Amino acid sequence: MELRQLRYFLKAKEMGNFTEAARLLHISQSTLSQQIRQLEDELGVPLFNRVGKRVVITEAGQLFSDYALQSVHKAESGLQVLRDLNNLETGEIRIGLTYGLRPVLAPALIRFMETHPNIRVQVVLGTSSEMIEKLQHFEFDFVLTFHEAEKEKDLRYQLLFESPMTLVMAPGMPLAKKKSVRLEEAARLPLALPAQGYSTRAFISEVLSQKNLSPNISLEINDIHMLLEVVRSGEWYSILIRTSIRQEDGVTAVPITGKNMRRKAMIISLRESYEKKAVTEFYRLLKETSKRMG
Repeated sequence: MELRQLRYFLKAKEMGNFTEAARLLHISQSTLSQQIRQLEDELGVPLFNRVGKRVVITEAGQLFSDYALQSVHKAESGLQVLRDLNNLETGEIRIGLTYGLRPVLAPALIRFMETHPNIRVQVVLGTSSEMIEKLQHFEFDFVLTFHEAEKEKDLRYQLLFESPMTLVMAPGMPLAKKKSVRLEEAARLPLALPAQGYSTRAFISEVLSQKNLSPNISLEINDIHMLLEVVRSGEWYSILIRTSIRQEDGVTAVPITGKNMRRKAMIISLRESYEKKAVTEFYRLLKETSKRMG
């Protein structure tokens, strides 16, 4: 079994078409078909059902694909080790990011690119659950998100800082002058909250449930920019992490008092994955930036 065969198999699974997979791999279709057939012969099971010009992954192929992906990834990690030994200043860092931690990433990203201009950095925004799922499929080097519990054994967690939950409102609202509010008080207000799937929403729902509070949720929005625009109207309030709010957002954030009203900003990466020197340096810059947060 060769890594080349595993890469061919994974590309064919992704495309569902040998012709298209061969084109993207820059090989002939006959070469691709021959290599996958050899892999199937060695494994003793068919990985694809051939249906005309289409190919459909079999149950055995689906099960095998996770192990094939891990094997290819580990081989790539080994290659990266060798590159780092030669101090090569090239490569790529892929980062998954949740909205509330943009203010932490941006200054670290700028500083990193100033000193490592030849390294390509890709940043993708999404919900915490989306980002962690992509991380586990080796699509990111690390994820920057809020996370309270270290649940997954295959993941490595590094704490950056803690930040309070706040009641967010238009600057002219009466509560904007208060130094703090209670969660019970916030739950009675007309609320516009992040939609289900955001880690902030899951956190809010869990805290409200623990206190047996039934919030007055008027709106659920899966876009934070629109959520803040709605809050600026003065008709609704929201509950967000303080680091999610910037001065230019044009809203006021008042801390919510009470137990468990702080969130943990985490760097999450794959525990068994080799971390490039560039990633380690990025961590250092993130930790320096995070000292000013929380």
